[in-house]
Amino acid sequence: MKNLSRRQFLQTTFAASAVPCLIPARVLGADAPSRKITVGFIGTGSHGTDWNLRAYFRQSDARVLAVCDVDANHLRRAQEMVNQHYGNRDCAGLRDFREVLDRKDIDAVMISTPDHWHTLLSVMAVRAGKDVQCEKPTLTIDEGKVLIETVRKHGTVFQTSTEDRSLPMYHRMAELVRNGWIGKLQKIEVILPKQPTVPGDPTPQPVPPELDWDMWLGPAPAAPYTKDRVHFNFRWIWAYSGGIICDWGTHLFDTAQWANDTERSGPVEVEGTGTFWEGGLYDTVKEYDVTYRYANGVIMTCKPGNPSIKFVGTEGWIGNRGWRGKVEASSEEILNSKTGSEETRLYTNPAGEHRDFLDCVKTRKDPYFPVEIGHRVSSVCHLANIAIKLGRKLKWDPKAERFEKDDSANAMLTRAMRSPWKLT
Repeated sequence: MKNLSRRQFLQTTFAASAVPCLIPARVLGADAPSRKITVGFIGTGSHGTDWNLRAYFRQSDARVLAVCDVDANHLRRAQEMVNQHYGNRDCAGLRDFREVLDRKDIDAVMISTPDHWHTLLSVMAVRAGKDVQCEKPTLTIDEGKVLIETVRKHGTVFQTSTEDRSLPMYHRMAELVRNGWIGKLQKIEVILPKQPTVPGDPTPQPVPPELDWDMWLGPAPAAPYTKDRVHFNFRWIWAYSGGIICDWGTHLFDTAQWANDTERSGPVEVEGTGTFWEGGLYDTVKEYDVTYRYANGVIMTCKPGNPSIKFVGTEGWIGNRGWRGKVEASSEEILNSKTGSEETRLYTNPAGEHRDFLDCVKTRKDPYFPVEIGHRVSSVCHLANIAIKLGRKLKWDPKAERFEKDDSANAMLTRAMRSPWKLT
């Protein structure tokens, strides 16, 4: 019974309800199959295991049944972690994610792959009947639109996976700004971390025997293997990601949009300058200076440095310095203020993204970072990259999700997928 999904348990129970039987006590308590949300993990690198898998181990109502990775070393470690945690040897270790999606005893998937796989895997999982928690960000703006349409069509619970909305410092800043404690918001200053100082080695190398290289590439263009192309370093390569702006921007831009009450919309204008890696493998933006303008007049800037965020209003400012840094403000009144019962309360879950997702799988409500909001904050990141690449100010229509009278910019809203992979 321990590997029965909630759906299978209920179906079996109802089908046999006319037949008298004795039900063992172990299927009625906290460990009952009907009470466990069964999960498959796709992508078991460092973040997939040390952050996501360990978080699921702390959830008593979830059970990891399968792990999947194209790197046999990553896969083996994840499988051993699961078996050790549950004290058995029945965790499936799979190399092809489609085997995870085909399993009827799995309710949900946790996707922790490189960015170029995020949307395609999520769409395929939704179509296979799974609820989805997926790491940020999307790879393109048009991909995000397909993801929204698919999630809503199938009634899926989808959590864009970041912890920011559960962290008290970011939640508090957003809530105080929304409630006017700094007056009318005028400016948002976002600082993202600096990137690596080495450009990556482009020299082709033999593919390690433990790695399924073609599957790692998936929908991305064919390319020779090099150790600097895979795992953590994929972030600095345009074919698989959007560089530091997408990697970290998805965190801090979300708090910015949350506080600005534009989390389901976006800016109307973007311009930026930047430099790119030279003489190596990496080709995303290296240095950057980006400015956004919103329809409500708010200006948001983005530069590299110590990851921080600051909100400036007509009656003061609030912000923090450093990732998860303590909240600072222009006055003790702002810093010590309390959100009143009649003021705006922003939904969060202090227990974190994984707990929030599982709660919503049960209630069928949207998590704190639903698909539309995840798409919109990813779009803010993509807009910056497009503006820097084109080297000019761009007008953006957040309702139509198109650039105004700019064919070359609109052509960058999507990217081709390598056959046979496709979204539609």
